[in-house]
Amino acid sequence: MANAAIRTRSERFWTAALWTTSILVFVFLLAPILAIVPLSFSSGQFLTYPIPGFSLRWYADFFTSDKWLHSLWNSLVVGVCATLLATALGTVASLGLVRANFRGKGLIMGLLLSPMIVPLVITAVGFYFFFAPLGLTASYTGLIIAHTALAAPFVVVTVTATLQGFDMNLARASASLGANPTTTFFKVILPLIAPGVASGALFAFATSFDEVVVVLFVAGPEQRTLPREMFSGIRENISPTITAVATILILFSICLLVALELLRRRNARMRGIT
Repeated sequence: MANAAIRTRSERFWTAALWTTSILVFVFLLAPILAIVPLSFSSGQFLTYPIPGFSLRWYADFFTSDKWLHSLWNSLVVGVCATLLATALGTVASLGLVRANFRGKGLIMGLLLSPMIVPLVITAVGFYFFFAPLGLTASYTGLIIAHTALAAPFVVVTVTATLQGFDMNLARASASLGANPTTTFFKVILPLIAPGVASGALFAFATSFDEVVVVLFVAGPEQRTLPREMFSGIRENISPTITAVATILILFSICLLVALELLRRRNARMRGIT
């Protein structure tokens, strides 16, 4: 009994220590982000603490500024187009890699995931020198292609992980009943892996929407995205409007995380995991 009591006290101590450490690390990581939010409601002209007063003027400036709204529109257009392409290409690539066995499969997977590994600056320089002779720099087409290449690996990873638990006998049964590969994919495979595909699409959109390095090298003045506008604003003239934009992006990121968690739970329920 004494040993059990000592063990229980020891377990309680280490559990409390673990929770305390986790909370401190969590606060340390979030403090710089949360410090931006109050500044977005400041009535002052400069980013200073304490805040002289509360105002929504910087949010009004964002939603009434042609410059900021144009950059937001560019980010949405490029993000949606890149997400659609990356989701389609990544899903097809994942199906091919999971269902087929051939030499060099690991090499192809490594090549598909290389944009996640290679430093982004190197990738951006490569895009620039590859697109320049083709006339794709300073164009929406070039920017969408570049963001598709950056976002596709996230789709490949999530869909491949989802397909690991997929029973391929279902696809074989569909084929044995006379369904062609297209019908099998849309009627059998896609509904079961939909949560993984949707998760990959969300990751792809977040990657494209938040990207700034490739935009600096590939995009022109008309393709200025929201992150690039923020980057330029920080370098040229620090305006409190940037904090309002940052706060909006924080809320947007929280919404994406909530959506990913809901998709994860739905995927777990479909697999019968409790």
